[in-house]
Amino acid sequence: MTGTLYTADHRMFRLPPLLSWRVTHTGGVPCDSFTVTFVYQKEMAPALALAAGFAAEEKGEVMLRAVVDEYTVNLDGGGLTATVSGRGYAARLLDNESRPVTYESATLGEILRNHAEPYGVRCEEAADLRAESVYTVAAGTSQWKAVESFCRTYGGFSPRFSREGALLAGPERPGRTLSIGEGDPVLSCSLREDHYGVLTEALVIDKTRNKTSSVKNQEMIDKGGQCRRVIYTPGQSTWAAMRYTGEYQIQRSKEDAWLAEVTLPGSFPAFPGDRVALSLERMGLSGTFRVAEVESRFDSRNGAAATLTLKPVSV
Repeated sequence: MTGTLYTADHRMFRLPPLLSWRVTHTGGVPCDSFTVTFVYQKEMAPALALAAGFAAEEKGEVMLRAVVDEYTVNLDGGGLTATVSGRGYAARLLDNESRPVTYESATLGEILRNHAEPYGVRCEEAADLRAESVYTVAAGTSQWKAVESFCRTYGGFSPRFSREGALLAGPERPGRTLSIGEGDPVLSCSLREDHYGVLTEALVIDKTRNKTSSVKNQEMIDKGGQCRRVIYTPGQSTWAAMRYTGEYQIQRSKEDAWLAEVTLPGSFPAFPGDRVALSLERMGLSGTFRVAEVESRFDSRNGAAATLTLKPVSV
């Protein structure tokens, strides 16, 4: 993999060969991220001091465009090196707060114009959504949350970012399918199921209109779980919005309840949204799963490897 820095004064600086690197793809929040380490020379100081953007490329294809958060220069037994790290373009929306605003019958296009585009975020895909009622962005809400909540409430999906840094504000379409079986070079595999924090009931209360909506997670109730949350919504909440809020809270609580991690040799074998057809009978693992996160990494001692975090397709 190769790396390029882009400075605040619009210059491009190609990094020397990378001694080690790590690129994590999530597509959303938490952000995509990267860390790269290379041999340092004092002539690099001006470029590092003004580094604002980063691009990772593999065989001529962009693997990630990101913002630079930090750099360090280190002198130790391994010589003089520099390390640069940062996050994907979702950081541009996470790091900026919205002022309070109330919309009447807002469209997704209007939300994007006000909460994404002013921060240098290019939208490559936008669903045709319109609010069924008043949509309120509270004080202290991040620009990301303003966009995501609108998409979740009126479209039932969470927006994502492409590897090129474009916002995809539409339902996720399944990517390619990667097959992993007993005969493949799996370096490691782990399975985890955690019921802690998984809601059995979300009780949504609109105090202004004196309405309540209870949404239950029967699957977790059948497993003996007991975990209720009470959520208060602002006034003028519609019944659909209240029920969505309850379903959303339950769905979010289930996101990390089940996951498998598979580590393979090589880098960038898949990306978030892809599918993995898994057949590891020794672990009792079989079926098709969604790729939620991929961490690709390299160092001179261990070579290249990638860890895929898999979740059920419905999550």
